[in-house]
Amino acid sequence: MEEQEVHIRIVSASAEDASALADLFIGHITAHPEYISHGELQMGVGEEFVRDGCFITRPAPDAREKWIRAMLFQMSDDAVSHVWKAVDDNGTLMGFCAAYIVEDAIVRFGMIDDILVNPQCRGGGVGNTLLQTAIDWLHSKGIRDIFLESGKDNHAAHCYFEKRGFVHVSEIYKLMEI
Repeated sequence: MEEQEVHIRIVSASAEDASALADLFIGHITAHPEYISHGELQMGVGEEFVRDGCFITRPAPDAREKWIRAMLFQMSDDAVSHVWKAVDDNGTLMGFCAAYIVEDAIVRFGMIDDILVNPQCRGGGVGNTLLQTAIDWLHSKGIRDIFLESGKDNHAAHCYFEKRGFVHVSEIYKLMEI
């Protein structure tokens, strides 16, 4: 049987997509809590604890609701934030990416907030297409400095981002009450 070529379409996500995006996101962070970064902890989507001297993250019990609320906010202002989804010819969700512009800094900069590809769709260019879409959108808004964040133990993602020109620039620390 001949393998059929999959076409990737990148389209703006809308409020109607929030539930499907949340299912993909929550499923991923449940299976891979190393994805959880300080952004998810700050939003309350993730929670953390220390066990045997190791910092551990996991999804918060109400992670889905909080994440949907945050995504709906990002979908509400096309001027400073945007969410895209990747779909195939059948409309099947392949992944998503969210980016926003920080305007309250001395120098405006862009943040790629999340990029996630459905595990069954990895290796086919979905992530690269989503990432380039976000970068192109930020550039079209006059943004040159682009940052992203990643969970401290999300090493596969770190390698992916470094291969695409991102460099490790800092560490984030959180005070854990003693």
